[in-house]
Amino acid sequence: MFAFVSGNLALDFVGTVKARRADRVDLLESPAALGEWAVAADLLDTAPGCDADDLAHAIRLREAVYRLVIAAVEGEPPGDADRRFVNSRARGELPRVALRSDGTIARDGGADAALTAVARSAVELLGGAERALVKECGRAECTRLYVDTSRGGSRRWCDMTLCGNRAKSAAFRARHASN
Repeated sequence: MFAFVSGNLALDFVGTVKARRADRVDLLESPAALGEWAVAADLLDTAPGCDADDLAHAIRLREAVYRLVIAAVEGEPPGDADRRFVNSRARGELPRVALRSDGTIARDGGADAALTAVARSAVELLGGAERALVKECGRAECTRLYVDTSRGGSRRWCDMTLCGNRAKSAAFRARHASN
């Protein structure tokens, strides 16, 4: 259901909306989905009991991060309201972590802690050197953003198995349709 291919937690959270320009699909369709995302993102071991307010805050954070990242990609200054909101969310408490006796990590907290981790990830991305490496997927239907750490900065798709294969297949079909 959720894809973690962006190379950054905040960008993966932004990616919970598929195809923003076309057939928009919001994967955070319920408070429970927010909790499921936090577990899938390895922020928490168990889904917190999220409510409608948690979901509303999550969506507000997701959209603010999206606008800030798009502004950075386009070389525009960040919007003040979005920047202030993300900064305020980044000040919260992070999920609690502990080392278990078997050497694994226990992660605990609520929706606020998970959203704080997302906001901090966004601040570190937008305020750091990786900001210049953020790209949007090259497949026209996809709007996923990712950090391009490939050699030479030549990555074109958010994920080769998701969009790369689709784009290559479509190009192959288009070349052979005229034959």
